[in-house]
Amino acid sequence: MPIITVGIDLAKAVFAVHGVDEAGNATLVKPKVARDQLVPLIAQLPPCLIGMEACSGAHHWARVFAEHGHTVKLMAPKLVSPYRMSGKRGKNDAADAAAICEAVTRPSMRFVPVKDEHQQATLCLHRTRQGFIEERTSTYNRLRGLLSEFGVVLPQSPERLRKEIGPCLDTLPGWARRCMSELLEHTRHIEDRLVELDRAINQIAREDDRSRRLLQLRGVGSTTASALVASIGDGHDFRNGRQVAAWLGLTPSQYSSGGKQRLGSITKAGDAYLRSLLV
Repeated sequence: MPIITVGIDLAKAVFAVHGVDEAGNATLVKPKVARDQLVPLIAQLPPCLIGMEACSGAHHWARVFAEHGHTVKLMAPKLVSPYRMSGKRGKNDAADAAAICEAVTRPSMRFVPVKDEHQQATLCLHRTRQGFIEERTSTYNRLRGLLSEFGVVLPQSPERLRKEIGPCLDTLPGWARRCMSELLEHTRHIEDRLVELDRAINQIAREDDRSRRLLQLRGVGSTTASALVASIGDGHDFRNGRQVAAWLGLTPSQYSSGGKQRLGSITKAGDAYLRSLLV
């Protein structure tokens, strides 16, 4: 019987592939497949369901395999873990591929939407912007911490810090003054890069029809709209808004038993960056 389901354990150089037929028999077991051999191997298979964990490079491979006529599904790694049967085989690449092959066929499995290159490029802007924001905060904190060693305490606000730091630098010894000046100049470069990235994100939001519709909602700006569209696309993978909320980890956790309902804090199961933009 032909192979109908394939599980692939992704890696940088060596992949593991596990395929089963309609009866569930393992007819394709390759624990070590080189990177340059993976596409030819998958291309020669009849159209089948391919499951992979949503990890680094997964969206790229999903697009490549879809071009060869396969149906590709991505899953969060933590949802695949229960199918590993570690008591029998232990943790290895071949067992992971078999677990993925089993998990992708489960009716209750939740899948990650496959992103196209434009969506990933937009998210690159967001990740870079977020990284610069964190670096800016870290630099300002380092600047305040070093200044406090010399008895100089400045406001938390970056704007006020830049205004009031000038006279303080003149009181510092040579190397300390130079270090503080370089840190301050570094924050200026980061601010310039953030302005450029914000401008690019605003342009993307204006050019995309889906983002423009989201911008009509109260409290939704260009950053949130473009990130949401880049993450979920058209939203066809979700049946309703509640599924989107659950996917983002915005729904309450549940600890119900004995007919008594107990709800806790939100699950925080989804993308933390996207959730931070919405909450």
